[in-house]
Amino acid sequence: MAYDVVVIGSGPGGYVCAIKAAQLGLKVAVVEKRETFGGTCLNIGCIPSKALLHASEMFAEAGHSFDALGVEISAPKLNLGKMMAHKDTTVSANVAGVAFLFKKNKIDSFRGTGKVVAAGKVAVVAEDGSTQEIETKNIVIATGSDVAGIPGVEVDIDEKTIVSSTGALTLDKVPQNLVVVGGGVIGLELGSVWARLGARVTVVEFLDTILGGMDGEVAKQFQRLLGKQGFAFRLGSRVTGVAKSGKGASVTFEPVKGGDAETIEADVVLIATGRKPYTEGLGLKEAGVELDERGRVKTDGHLRTNVPGIYAIGDVVAGTMLAHKAEDEGVAVAEIIAGQAGHVNYDVIPGVVYTSPEVASVGKTEEELKKAGVAYKSGKFPFTANGRARAMQHTDGFVKVLADKETDRVLGVHIVGFGAGEMIHEAAVLMEFGGSSEDLARTCHAHPTMSEAVKEAALATFAKPIHI
Repeated sequence: MAYDVVVIGSGPGGYVCAIKAAQLGLKVAVVEKRETFGGTCLNIGCIPSKALLHASEMFAEAGHSFDALGVEISAPKLNLGKMMAHKDTTVSANVAGVAFLFKKNKIDSFRGTGKVVAAGKVAVVAEDGSTQEIETKNIVIATGSDVAGIPGVEVDIDEKTIVSSTGALTLDKVPQNLVVVGGGVIGLELGSVWARLGARVTVVEFLDTILGGMDGEVAKQFQRLLGKQGFAFRLGSRVTGVAKSGKGASVTFEPVKGGDAETIEADVVLIATGRKPYTEGLGLKEAGVELDERGRVKTDGHLRTNVPGIYAIGDVVAGTMLAHKAEDEGVAVAEIIAGQAGHVNYDVIPGVVYTSPEVASVGKTEEELKKAGVAYKSGKFPFTANGRARAMQHTDGFVKVLADKETDRVLGVHIVGFGAGEMIHEAAVLMEFGGSSEDLARTCHAHPTMSEAVKEAALATFAKPIHI
């Protein structure tokens, strides 16, 4: 049987692409090497981490925040096994949901490792080594990414003592001391889970700031808030070695700017230094598909590779490694293959750090605007002045709106605060339609809500906020 589209990989980009293509009337098949659909995100990434983030946040609130609200309870007791069961149930429901959607949309699935033989032909290699070939008019590479490791440092990740994000989601006990190598989103989220459950967390980061690439002011305040939660930071530090020692592991690092090396002992070390595109073993080189210097698949503005009929989306192509970016690319590719005008606006892709408080951002940072020489204005509003935030005891953080100095068009919005990941979307919608800070400030917001801080920050860019 020949297909219109064969998608290699069933992560957020792959499964969304497959479903959209099927909705557009195309005959679709998906190749997946895991036992379950959903890729890294649903199985060992976004979904299980959010389940543990929520559960650990509830545990922390029960232990520290209820009394002031008049809710008097004894100290909460952690049942880690039950918490992990909640995570597993959440994952199972999500991957089963994808399987249901494939069946509903009449999408065929092949289990095994997909390999591009040539344009129009995909080989599926099963676990037993047997191979079958599928013919198709179009191929979409959506194989995602893998743990990158530490550049120049050989690390034996056993997923028990020295772990990647995968192992950090399945620890069978709370480590007394956890060292996180990498101060990015993954390290800070998973570090937060275990810090709330009782671990002492130390973050070792090469850069002089956490959340590299985020707005500098946001990162600075967020680091201060994590410090209040017990995080210790060793910034500007180059890791030179990670090794098992005794019952745990040790991390050796030295100042990037020069100085004496230092070694920290830990029960568990989490390697969270980023991810790399999963392109090895896919037959891309043999099929003539070009890769860039970082091993990513080269694509044009329509996500087409240099080989006609072969497309690539998600973590294997340039851009942010975010599930929702991959999803949008999946929809765009399906539409392009179906003869429509698929498009992704890369200037309006929100990013969220699901800690407590959350951090959310869309558009340009102040640093990016300054580097580009763009004349801009900034408006800020703190949650300490927001009535709903006070009522919920969530007054940490602020909203910042950046707008073009001449046109008032909103160029970026950055939020540190409770529920930031939900609030960021009104900014995304506004920016998608080229809206101004005045448009946002003059839009009536319900009172009392956290979102009023977004309105007030927008008001602060061209006038004065009302409530401060």
